[in-house]
Amino acid sequence: MIGLVLAAGAGRRLRPYTDTLPKALVPVDGDTTILDLTLGNFAEIGLTEVAIIVGYRKEAVYERKEALEQKYGLKLTLIDNDKAEEWNNAYSLWCGRDSIKHDVILANGDTVHPVSVEKTLLAARGNGQKIILALDTVKQLADEEMKVVVDPDKGVQKITKLMDPAEATGEYIGVTLIEGSAADELADALKTTFERDPDLYYEDGYQELVNRGFKVDVAPIGDVKWVEIDNHDDLAKGRDIACQY
Repeated sequence: MIGLVLAAGAGRRLRPYTDTLPKALVPVDGDTTILDLTLGNFAEIGLTEVAIIVGYRKEAVYERKEALEQKYGLKLTLIDNDKAEEWNNAYSLWCGRDSIKHDVILANGDTVHPVSVEKTLLAARGNGQKIILALDTVKQLADEEMKVVVDPDKGVQKITKLMDPAEATGEYIGVTLIEGSAADELADALKTTFERDPDLYYEDGYQELVNRGFKVDVAPIGDVKWVEIDNHDDLAKGRDIACQY
């Protein structure tokens, strides 16, 4: 199993930090960045290889690659997303389609979360699941969240931001365990998704899989402090959380 990080986004709402850095390299605890936290989580659960999808300001990640490898004892492979500033992340995840064949834990490059999330996903393996989403069933939901409706027997039925929060089982937090056996089907669903509309999310690719009859499972993460960092208010929350890990 390897780690996979989506770190190609521009994060324009986090300027001026993201004038020169991709969102994943915005500091959240001293010099510690969002990417540092994710790589630290991956190292703690025993992963030794991580692929990182880069795009916007990718040179900043290339410059830090060797130092990050030494700090976390990981072998990093950087994968270029040539449309990072034009298309949404359904295409970005598709760029990592070869990595997914190895079994991966995927983490969004803007999610500050504790290693308990990865541990929860690993503990949920072993019952035939191919894709397991980390799900927050505790948080009070609003319009911006990536909401999920789950059937206890059939798994994910719906995943979208465009949903009445009252309908949702919980929020997908941006971390997924993907077994290699799902790689080809997921890659095809992602390709269908971004070819239909390049502005769609990779979660729309998950919905495409569900629509095809593929079972996508979830693992509730419990009452865990985490945040998706989209703007400066989120960044303030991320810094409050990160210093507690």
